[in-house]
Amino acid sequence: MSETMKMSSVARFSTRDADFDQRLDALLDWEGVSDRAVQQRVEDILHQVKQRGDAAVVEATNRFDRLSASSMQELCLSQEQLETAYHALPADQREALALAAERIRRYHEHQKPSSWQYTEEDGTVLGQQVAPLDRAGIYVPGGKASYPSSVLMNAIPAHVAGVREIVMVVPTPDGILNDMVLAAAYLAGVDYVFTIGGAQAVAALAYGTESVPRVDKIVGPGNIYVATAKRAVFGQVGIDMIAGPSEILVICDGQTSPDWIAMDLFSQAEHDEDAQAILVSWDEEHLSAVQEAIDRLMPTLERHEIVRASMSKRGALILCDDQEEALALINRIAPEHLELSVSDPDAWLSGIRHAGAIFMGRYTAEALGDYCAGPNHVLPTSGTARFSSPLGVYDFQKRSSIIHCSADGASALGEVASVLARGESLTAHARSAEYRLKR
Repeated sequence: MSETMKMSSVARFSTRDADFDQRLDALLDWEGVSDRAVQQRVEDILHQVKQRGDAAVVEATNRFDRLSASSMQELCLSQEQLETAYHALPADQREALALAAERIRRYHEHQKPSSWQYTEEDGTVLGQQVAPLDRAGIYVPGGKASYPSSVLMNAIPAHVAGVREIVMVVPTPDGILNDMVLAAAYLAGVDYVFTIGGAQAVAALAYGTESVPRVDKIVGPGNIYVATAKRAVFGQVGIDMIAGPSEILVICDGQTSPDWIAMDLFSQAEHDEDAQAILVSWDEEHLSAVQEAIDRLMPTLERHEIVRASMSKRGALILCDDQEEALALINRIAPEHLELSVSDPDAWLSGIRHAGAIFMGRYTAEALGDYCAGPNHVLPTSGTARFSSPLGVYDFQKRSSIIHCSADGASALGEVASVLARGESLTAHARSAEYRLKR
């Protein structure tokens, strides 16, 4: 195919098209916090919360979530409420949450790093001490959809890391509570839950208020206001990443059911209108079959309007020449979720440099990773897999270097430090080292 086409629900084009590079760049372009008006509103909210604490949080929450709370006490959930929500769930939902939690915990236990030391010949001891954060803040999205899975994916690695307290914020527009979200908080051992969201929730976590404890790090995805606020408070607290819309890249050799592939694309497109779903294949007939499946299955979806908007705005079916070109596209796109729906996915791994999570083979639907496979579903988006990793235990820990010099070690190192310090004209550094030289 040499000409660019646009089908009824998703763009379709080829790497041989003259404007392919421009089309792909435009498709991938995303900047979620560039709007100056949004930044100004966020800055105002952050300032108000920093200055006025609980009162500002309550005012903003009432305004944006259409509530009528008079104090933060009305926006704080007790452990008894969380436990009640858990036991009120149907048995199948309780069992599914418990199984997912156990798999997530087991996977993240493997990530735990250890402190270490070694001793040099002169008796100097060098090493690294790993310690957990004191307090972590977890942002759980609310609104268009509720995400109990996000509670598990954020809180459980924090627990495994040894974090002492976990503070969760979740918006409840119109006062609607989701029992599965509360049950997940109970199951994951969250210490505090506040029904607040948006920039005001990020500010409360970053600065602390009379009711909300100040945290050391804020993790979890949110909308454009949350992303902008997280970027603004970075430095006051740590953050995991600036999360953009969900995205999936599927590579298929043409041998997987077109219906399966279409639904895999839909699984990410249904998150919101800005989500991205892309299929790459060197089998043109397969792309046509998937296009037919998309058009046929889309009307059957409960969130078909969101999916249609997402697929038409940021989706694509891309024809490439061969597997080598498909691999190059993977590393160029650096997708959040990568499905290798091919006969021998292991053969691809060594060539993949940039991807948040890799789903291997025809039977490994990305949706399994969202809920219960075990690895974390908080992943780098918008090409940031080039330099970022999935959320994990390491995000809730910090490392301190250990240096314990013997007398002989201090003398030997002091000679070197003295020369380098005087070369930088930092004579106090040099003299500090020289005091410990053996003359």
